[in-house]
Amino acid sequence: MRILAISGSLRAASANTRLVEALSLVAPVDIEVVVWGGLGGLPHFNPDLDGDAPPAAVLELRRQIGLCDGLVICSPEYAHGVAGTMKNALDWLVASLEFAGTPVALINASPSSEFAQAQMRETLTVMSAEVVDAACVAIPLQGGKMTAAEVAADPAMSAKLRAALEALADYARKV
Repeated sequence: MRILAISGSLRAASANTRLVEALSLVAPVDIEVVVWGGLGGLPHFNPDLDGDAPPAAVLELRRQIGLCDGLVICSPEYAHGVAGTMKNALDWLVASLEFAGTPVALINASPSSEFAQAQMRETLTVMSAEVVDAACVAIPLQGGKMTAAEVAADPAMSAKLRAALEALADYARKV
């Protein structure tokens, strides 16, 4: 089972990125978590560029999506909305043959990020993704200075992350 994990933040000290990195540390042995760090390399979405030869960074994102059995997105909320870099990545996936039907888990580093989560869920639904409710969790890490290893070592946080991964993997195995 291969799960692709994307942080929607470009910030070096991002809580979202630490959660994504912690996923690979808590994953059961039968689940491989691949953290994709190419978000900042994607060009601004432009339908004129999305023809026969899209930019290399877009092709790599689509390739990674095609190789995965499920996707985890952990993205911050900015001004009550989805982070622009994350929305840009999703825009590049709209016309992607690899994305439709992909099981998705939404993990959140701030339980108060309800607006972005709702917008993300709406966008993913329109894109024909399968948002797996049992795999969507909030892990309050915003502002905390814990490393990915410290998150993985925390019994409560690691249990929530592992349960989310297992729920996503279970769903992916069924479809």
